[in-house]
Amino acid sequence: MRIAVRVVAIGMFVMLAGCSSLNPFARKPAPRHVPTPLQAFKQTLTARTVWTASVGNAGAYIFSPAVAQSSVFAAAADGTISRISALTGSSEWQIKAEVPLTAGVGTDGNVVAVGGEKGVLLAYDGYGKLLWKAQASSEILSAPAVGQGVVVVRSQDNRIAAYDAATGKRKWVVQRTVPALALRSAPGLMVVGPTVVVALPGGRLVSLMLSNGGMLWEIAVGDPRGSTELERIADVSGFPAVQGREVCATSYQGRLGCLDAVTGAAHWAKKLSSSVGPAMDERFVFAADENGAVSAFTRDGQSVWRNDKLAHRGLSAPASFGSAVAVADAQGYVHFLSRDSGSIIGRIATDGSPVLAGPVSAGNMLIVQTKAGTLSAIAAD
Repeated sequence: MRIAVRVVAIGMFVMLAGCSSLNPFARKPAPRHVPTPLQAFKQTLTARTVWTASVGNAGAYIFSPAVAQSSVFAAAADGTISRISALTGSSEWQIKAEVPLTAGVGTDGNVVAVGGEKGVLLAYDGYGKLLWKAQASSEILSAPAVGQGVVVVRSQDNRIAAYDAATGKRKWVVQRTVPALALRSAPGLMVVGPTVVVALPGGRLVSLMLSNGGMLWEIAVGDPRGSTELERIADVSGFPAVQGREVCATSYQGRLGCLDAVTGAAHWAKKLSSSVGPAMDERFVFAADENGAVSAFTRDGQSVWRNDKLAHRGLSAPASFGSAVAVADAQGYVHFLSRDSGSIIGRIATDGSPVLAGPVSAGNMLIVQTKAGTLSAIAAD
């Protein structure tokens, strides 16, 4: 379609070479590196589980919990969709979609959107009633973005489509170039004001107008380089992080970069290869790299600390949590690091299965969903 806005800001973030499995959803082979054993630490933060709920197994996919209107929304591979009280953990409703699911949840509290098998997009109201279903052009692995009366999805053929949240009528579609080789992953979409910021394979981050799909800006978080297609994989990882007018994103075999959410102007970038997205608060930007080191940077890109005590533990995206930054691992532990120094100050176990999606905040609690289907609300004293 014709692009209504033609302001394109192309960033100059340069990538690193390397290689990785093309399918992080599949059963992983024996790791090249043994996960670092957990070490003793001086505990200054006491984490406790406030409540748990069973929401269903993730199967071969990554499902991200979503928080809206004092509720937690979660989905599972077998089609289960749950709405749970964020305060008590009690079930508000639980339904079964008509097809197995591959992605979710996206919600604004009024519309709940999930991706189903073979590219089916399903939307429900806040009470679990089916509003509409639509057919995307191919498989959906990224949680839909919901906001401003629009549901936006990116399918695996790199097509971005927007649907009217009330009726399911398609409003616009934008086709992006498909790289020769890409990770089978779930780069995120986020509604930011009147736009949607979309992470893409090939190291690109784009901002599109929700009204018509017009491009506001495009930036390269990781430019594909190398002598082989495998070396040239530079996909943007996980969900971008947004704070005020700033957007930060990471890429595999690329960099951590931050930019202006309105203009796309690059603020700063650091060499960092990650398969999960970053986090940020009013002071810092946090990132976990592919080797399991967690780093903090000031909002202007200065390095503050780096902690490598969780090397090769399959870390999730981090989350800012009060005076700490939280990160979960492939053995179901949630680790709390000092926001100021990076030292480990607390730890809590979940059900022992991997935490694939980053923790999300719900008031003064942290919500974690495991691969085995345990949803945990964690508080810290």
